[in-house]
Amino acid sequence: MTLPRAILFDLDGTLVDTAPDLAGAMNHVLAAHGRPPLPVDDVRHLVGHGARALVTRGLAATGDPAPHLVEPSMPLFLQHYAANIANGSRPFDGVEPALDALAAAGCALAICTNKPTHLAQALIEALGWQGRFAAIVGASSVPRPKPDAGHVFATLDAIAQPGSAAAFVGDSATDVGAARNAGLPVVLVSFGFTDTPAHELGGDVVIDHYDALLPALRGLKPWALLP
Repeated sequence: MTLPRAILFDLDGTLVDTAPDLAGAMNHVLAAHGRPPLPVDDVRHLVGHGARALVTRGLAATGDPAPHLVEPSMPLFLQHYAANIANGSRPFDGVEPALDALAAAGCALAICTNKPTHLAQALIEALGWQGRFAAIVGASSVPRPKPDAGHVFATLDAIAQPGSAAAFVGDSATDVGAARNAGLPVVLVSFGFTDTPAHELGGDVVIDHYDALLPALRGLKPWALLP
């Protein structure tokens, strides 16, 4: 059994545990509004739809949703996060060996994330992952982010693998929706950022550790073919 030639990864909660630094930025915003901080584990369940959604959910989780505060809070959140993007963020166990194995097998790897592209690129650089991915396509690079299929297709276009089989690796309902909308099979990690258990999200395979990623990808049949 062979591997898909193109593999798209979500970033936050899939490749990297970014919750500590996202919580730091969220709590910076909450402190500015006189709100109590949120525990890191609470923030894990608020991530997945981009920074604006995280700020909106963080405000709602600490009292008055105050929708009028969301836009003024965005610069506070983004500036703090950019300045502290890898203070506590770390790759999940086994990620780097899995990426090395996929690269050695000739797979084209890309990131498809609802994080703004410049922040995704900054995180990749801070982790020393330059050159691991053929493309990094964040929400700011597409008209409509995941779960819109266009985000997936834009990422596939960016890695230029026509005629290749592709698959998606993620952690949330947003990722499952994006993969399904684009006609791709999806592998889910069980340790990501989601309120709903991964086994209930409708993925093709759920893995508990990155040691299981390559066997899971080899077992995906049939794969979608890129145009």
